[in-house]
Amino acid sequence: MSGLFITLEGPEGAGKSTNREYLAEHLRAAGLDVVLTREPGGTPLAEKVRELLLTPSDEKMDADTELLLVFAARAQHLAEVIRPALARGAVVLCDRFTDATYAYQGGGRGLSLARIATLETFVQGDLRPDLTLVFDLPVEIGLSRAAARGRLDRFEQEGRAFFEAVRQAYLARAQAAPQQYRLIDAALPLAQVQQSLDSLLPQILERCRG
Repeated sequence: MSGLFITLEGPEGAGKSTNREYLAEHLRAAGLDVVLTREPGGTPLAEKVRELLLTPSDEKMDADTELLLVFAARAQHLAEVIRPALARGAVVLCDRFTDATYAYQGGGRGLSLARIATLETFVQGDLRPDLTLVFDLPVEIGLSRAAARGRLDRFEQEGRAFFEAVRQAYLARAQAAPQQYRLIDAALPLAQVQQSLDSLLPQILERCRG
């Protein structure tokens, strides 16, 4: 058995958490060691950074500060959770990872993709996800789902143009590397979304046992 790193990406309201649980249940039923985690966060220290990033504040956070905080939390997450789990052969299902940085800080904030890539290499070395599931849906649907959950976090308070840029960044990354990414229509009813996941399970199991 070898470890497998799977990330679930997408905007607010895309159903990543629900579908991560669905995948985990099926992989555990097949006898696999599965670790569920998220970004930003995943460790006590990284969760404190998450709170800084998501909590609305009267002080405007500079975009570079935001970017560096994201990678600081990621460095801790990799050291404490992701790398040890992969080393013991676990399947890591992570709710967002560096694709989210390219989408939110690159697409949404307009920061240099080259700068993000430099930090990616510095923090991660050659570690990249084995498989990335991008849950895509129209911005208005995602925002209405997020609003229905209650109080909006600092990112969810951004305008439509921000989230359109986020969505396009995700789509561009998925289209550029189809061998790594699987695009899933998250606007469909949950049962149909999970049928898409069902079709991926044999491939995931084969890679784990290969």
